[in-house]
Amino acid sequence: MLRPIKHLRSIRAKRFLSTCESYFPDEPKAPILKTSTIPGPKSEQLNNELGEIFDNRATYFVSDYYNSKGNYISDADGNYLLDVYAQISSIALGYNNPELIKTAKSDEMTNALINRPALACFPSTDYATILNEGILSAAPKGMNKVWTALSGSDANETAYKAAFMYHHTKRRNGDFSAEELESVMNNELPGASDMVILSFDKGFHGRLFGSLSTTRSKAIHKLDIPAFNWPKAPFPSLKYPLNEFEAENRQEEDKCLQEFESIIKSYNGKVAAMIIEPVQSEGGDNHATPYFFQQLRKITQDNDVLMIVDEVQTGVGASGKLWAHEHFDLPSPPDMVTFSKKFQAAGFYFSNPELQPNQPYRQFNTWCGDPSKALIAKTIYQEVVKHDLVNKTASIGNYLFSNLKSLAEKYPILNLRGENFGTFIAWDCKDANERGKLLLSLRNKGINIGGCGDYSIRLRPPLVFEQKHADIFLSALEDALKEL
Repeated sequence: MLRPIKHLRSIRAKRFLSTCESYFPDEPKAPILKTSTIPGPKSEQLNNELGEIFDNRATYFVSDYYNSKGNYISDADGNYLLDVYAQISSIALGYNNPELIKTAKSDEMTNALINRPALACFPSTDYATILNEGILSAAPKGMNKVWTALSGSDANETAYKAAFMYHHTKRRNGDFSAEELESVMNNELPGASDMVILSFDKGFHGRLFGSLSTTRSKAIHKLDIPAFNWPKAPFPSLKYPLNEFEAENRQEEDKCLQEFESIIKSYNGKVAAMIIEPVQSEGGDNHATPYFFQQLRKITQDNDVLMIVDEVQTGVGASGKLWAHEHFDLPSPPDMVTFSKKFQAAGFYFSNPELQPNQPYRQFNTWCGDPSKALIAKTIYQEVVKHDLVNKTASIGNYLFSNLKSLAEKYPILNLRGENFGTFIAWDCKDANERGKLLLSLRNKGINIGGCGDYSIRLRPPLVFEQKHADIFLSALEDALKEL
């Protein structure tokens, strides 16, 4: 009789385990610090060796991914830091997640890795199944097609290409002319396009040539690189707390909307698409209200401009919705939604079949994505659904925001933003110098965290970040703020 009772207790205990504990029963209970500063001596030595063959000047510390676990990243010196930066928002299920390890060791993965296909020419027998059970199962409302790509920048650039080809195909209404075919080989009109992609001030969309022309976050990203002469529109600069500045913020958003529409009209039908992040991440975690995004959608539809929503950093649950633009209740879906980071794969969603060019080899490269990455994305999505991680992230985000709001009453946490937006939370420091001190202090207390914009700090934890992790972070933050 004892054996069944013991077994029943075991089952009950498992039910009450957190998602994180079920994945990582031996995750550290708190940061483990073995060196007085981070980076430690071994990390510095390895980084110096790396610097002889690879540009290492942006290195925080050298990481030991073999020993990292769950929400904790390990460095070369054996320190374990609670990671609320998560590879710039790219780790969804924690380090060394056992379900991802299973996928990595599967026959499907072996096949995808050692026989990596040129997908447009030689797609694998199982690629449609992989997409349908993973990336397409996660598609935003109103979208049922996907083009897979190699990175977030590539996802955006292929979306731009789709937009240009879509508009010119509609205008051409027939085959290419001899003049088009000849002139394009000299990068000249009419074969080349004089249409543009409109982006927003402080937006970030990548570092390839087309995506870099739409990136507006930091000058250092763009210096010395030839650029397309494409327009930018202003993005609202909201005042916080939002409930105290509703009238001022509405006035600011209306002003930006008027200028956005004015820019579109000044280009006389040559704006092929606009691209926007639900939250301008790299540019400072800048938010706008649902009203702003709803009006943008109406303006783009009225002016035959495609709307591309860049969810490279905001997508896959971090905002408390699977896709952050779901917060905005748009009057109709965007035309394209790009993704990468937390999916460990990249591409863009769409539904209009005319966004797929009507000749082969136009939207094309050797790989056109990567089945191995699509397999990882499939597992990530299935685990997110299985453990209800989007709703759990929304809940823990509310807990974090509430406690940060209390800290802001005592310490210089300025313009706290991201309420009801999952763990996609940020705040401003007084200046860049104060931010640098705070980030360094937190690192030496065992918290890996990052900044954005000129003087902001952002949270980007995995989807398995729970209250116990939040409490550790909040305690360390308060200690660091006391020392400023």
